[in-house]
Amino acid sequence: MKTLVKVGARLWVVPVVLLVWEFIARGLEDIDFPPPTTIIVRMYELWFSGPVSRIFLTDDAVDNLLPSLGRMFSGWILAAVLGVVLGMLIGRSRTAADYVDPLIEFGRAIPPPLLLPVFLVLFQAGLKMQLAAIAFGVIWPVLLNTIDGVRAVDRTYTETARVFNLSKAQYLRVVVLPAASPKIFAGLRLSLSLALILMVISELFGSTDGIGYQLLQAQRSFDGAGVWATIALLGVLGYLVNSLFVVVERRLLVWHRQATRNA
Repeated sequence: MKTLVKVGARLWVVPVVLLVWEFIARGLEDIDFPPPTTIIVRMYELWFSGPVSRIFLTDDAVDNLLPSLGRMFSGWILAAVLGVVLGMLIGRSRTAADYVDPLIEFGRAIPPPLLLPVFLVLFQAGLKMQLAAIAFGVIWPVLLNTIDGVRAVDRTYTETARVFNLSKAQYLRVVVLPAASPKIFAGLRLSLSLALILMVISELFGSTDGIGYQLLQAQRSFDGAGVWATIALLGVLGYLVNSLFVVVERRLLVWHRQATRNA
C-alpha cells in the first residue's frame, strides 16, 4: 500500500498534464495536434487490437514493433560487450590509453546520425547498417564508464589480489569487474536510451519495417494521430525498458548498496 502511495505521489503530474493537453487540443481542433484520447485510440487501432492468442498485438505490431525491439537490443548488446571488453583492456593499460584516448574523443564527438550515409555506403540499407549505427552511437557511454570504473579500483583491492597471487584473468574477473560494475551499469543505462533513439533514426533510412518506418509512413500519409501515437509509443517503450533495467541493476548490484551503507 505504501508503495502505491509513493508511486501515486510521483506520477500525479501525468494525468494533470494529459487533462490540460486534452482541453487545449479540443479547443484548437488542429489535426496536427490531436488530444490524448484520440492518440490512445489510434495506438489501440494500430498495435493493440489484435487477437488474445497474440497478446492483443495486431499485424502491424508484429511486423514493426518486434523487429525494432530486436534491432535495438541486438545493437545495444553488441555495443555493451565491445565497450566493456575494450574498456577493461584500455583502463588497465596506461600506455594503451595514451594512444587510444584521442581516437575515443574524436569518435564520441561525431553525432551518430551524421554517419548514417557512411553506413549506408558500407553496408547498404538493411539490418547490418542499422546495427552498425546503433552500436556506434551507444558504445561510448559504456566504453568511457568502463575505463573510468577500471581506473578507479581501490589500491587495497589490487594489493589484496597480489597477496593471494591471482592471475590476470582472475584479477579482472574477481576484483576489477565487480569494483567497476556500478559505473559500467550507469553507462549501460544511458546507452539503452540512446539505442532506442538511434533505432528509430536508422529505420528512417531505407527500412521496410519498424517503428521508425511506421512513423515515416504516418507522416507521409498526413496521419497526425498516427505520428503522435508512434511518438507516445516510443516514450512508453523507453520508460518500460528503463524501468526493467533498473530492476535488474538493483538485483545485480544489491551487494554494492549494502557495502555502501555499511561503509
